[in-house]
Amino acid sequence: MKILVLNCGSSSIKYQLFTMTDSNWSVIAKGGVEKVGLKGSFLKHEKENGEKVLFEGEIIDHKTGIDYILGVMLSEKHGCMKDLGEIDAVGHRVVHGGETFSSSVFINDEVIDKLEEMVSLAPLHNPPNLKGIYAIQQLMPEVPQVGVFDTAFHQSMPDYAYMYAIPYSLYRKYGIRRYGFHGTSHRYVTKRACEILNVDYNTQKIISCHLGNGASVAAIKNGKSVDTSMGFTPLEGLIMGTRSGDLDPGVITYLMDKEMIGTRSASVLLNKHSGMLGVTGISSDSREIYEAAEGGHELSKLGIRMYDYRIKKYIGSYAAAMGGVDTLIFTGGIGENEKRTRAGVCEGLEFLGIEIDEEINNKSRGKEVVISKPGSKVKVLVVPTNEELVIAEDTKKIVEKL
Repeated sequence: MKILVLNCGSSSIKYQLFTMTDSNWSVIAKGGVEKVGLKGSFLKHEKENGEKVLFEGEIIDHKTGIDYILGVMLSEKHGCMKDLGEIDAVGHRVVHGGETFSSSVFINDEVIDKLEEMVSLAPLHNPPNLKGIYAIQQLMPEVPQVGVFDTAFHQSMPDYAYMYAIPYSLYRKYGIRRYGFHGTSHRYVTKRACEILNVDYNTQKIISCHLGNGASVAAIKNGKSVDTSMGFTPLEGLIMGTRSGDLDPGVITYLMDKEMIGTRSASVLLNKHSGMLGVTGISSDSREIYEAAEGGHELSKLGIRMYDYRIKKYIGSYAAAMGGVDTLIFTGGIGENEKRTRAGVCEGLEFLGIEIDEEINNKSRGKEVVISKPGSKVKVLVVPTNEELVIAEDTKKIVEKL
């Protein structure tokens, strides 16, 4: 079965084409379109043999971009198919499923109507996700589509974990609660970690740290997400590249009053100009921040301490919430590649049974590896995430039952 996985952003389209069997899988093409609807649009395509090619041209919308992707995959020189009929299904990353979707679903008109109703919950993310679905409907109308939701994995959280202490009527009226994100990533790495350790996923207490430009921590107990750091929006929780993370709500109203700004400007401030960029004043990129800190830049040093400390606090709180922890996982661009972040986060957590092997940690970059000491009570792992594979697997399961 050939499955095309699409991840449509506001001005980008990431894709992978999988060949799936019952026992194996492979990626036969992948790439991405950037600057959709903007000047300088281009498509980067990688073949199964690793050869990469770049195509430049005007890509005015998501439908044009997806049509362009399909055309490249059909081309004689760079393609991997002879006919679009070889694609058996399309799986879409959908950011927000609200309380309606607690698992991946076959996309029909009813599902689309529900997704359109939820646009207000994720106005930056769900509209481009929907554009990808509309495009496939027009370009490949007979091909089944499946939606895989970032929020679905966290729908198992208990009400006392996901509710905010605001009037209950506002939750009923607007659905204001903690939803959590990065669910597909947390689901993949926690299951994969248990496979690596050869332990039963449904008996473990796991803390998963997805650390990238966006970042979140999740607590998974006995195979279920019981809490996560992101909330109603992806702004809550950890300090991120440009997002503030946890913040006293009073600060927002205070700044709006003092700076005489409205809600939109306040949102831009907290989402685009805060986090590590806001603290350091130089960058949202951890590599540049560490380089500056090593050169003596004091605000970069402060930013690193703040970043590590916030993650450490969440690990401690989730260990308390679950009554302990068996496994700690690092994933995402920073979690997989930045040894100094992993060391900084784990420093001082020996009382929880977290002891990392400094030599192994220093050599670990972007590969599956256990970085804890042999005698560590808590196993600490680096597990590169693979959200696209989860989407492909869910799509295969659902389509096979149609």
